Amino acid sequence: MRTFRHDWRISRLSEVSPECVAVICVGSKAPFGIVFGGTDINEDVKDEKKRMVMEQVLKKARFAVAFSHKLKQQAEVFWLSQSNKIYIQPQGIETKATASFSWRAFLRGSGVNGADVEDLHVFLLVCGLRRVKDPLFLAEAFSEWHSEDPSVILIIIGPKIDPVFTGEVEANVERLRGVFLTSERSQEQLHAALKWSSALVNSSVSEGMSAAILEAMDLRVPVVARDIPGNAAIVRHEETGLLFSTPQEFVSVSKRLLRDRSLRERVVRNGKRYVEEFHSSAAERITYQKLVELLH
Repeated sequence: MRTFRHDWRISRLSEVSPECVAVICVGSKAPFGIVFGGTDINEDVKDEKKRMVMEQVLKKARFAVAFSHKLKQQAEVFWLSQSNKIYIQPQGIETKATASFSWRAFLRGSGVNGADVEDLHVFLLVCGLRRVKDPLFLAEAFSEWHSEDPSVILIIIGPKIDPVFTGEVEANVERLRGVFLTSERSQEQLHAALKWSSALVNSSVSEGMSAAILEAMDLRVPVVARDIPGNAAIVRHEETGLLFSTPQEFVSVSKRLLRDRSLRERVVRNGKRYVEEFHSSAAERITYQKLVELLH
């Protein structure tokens, strides 16, 4: 859940304690709106304390935004009385890759050394390091695949949100061959790295609407995503991307992606078309301009 205050700033409530959220929003004199991010509706509602805080915030908010009909329906299960203030607006996507990007430097900075860059197939897993993103879900299976085929590597990239979990990820990556962990980059650098990658990977336990998936589609990069409701809502298997349920299935569909050129071209083409049709940043901007009027 994020706040959308009168000064247009958005803050992630999922990264703030429930007590702080209550102080920031419920005790605030400034009018505000909120945006459901996904983890709040999919996971945080299971915690009674967090659910009560979200209810207090939602009741005081002038409006709430859900990225999809499914997310709104999930919110209505808990807060049906607030349904009339929940608006549906898919995330708008804009991508821009930096022109000064060096793929070789990026790989070296990620710990990939001594490899022939031209022969590598890099799978990029973009996520903040927290348990709900489950970046280790594929690590063992990917390392085994790398042992069979050294040209495939997995790079996990994103901010260190949960210090304890980050330590677990670092320890596992250190012992696994073919799996690397690198620090977050600017959005333009990340988009450039995506364009050089063989695929964008998502292994989350739950998602509202993954911006990384949509950005990869917009950049014409194939998406290989875990088959969960939030991902399946935007990734149609073998049409706009590939879905998997187990690490073994991930390896299987990824191998197929690398050898089947027609499949790759189809998911890239359809993914780009889908983002252009349903995730226009211009349409999103118009919606929020109208909602901001409710804060006056």
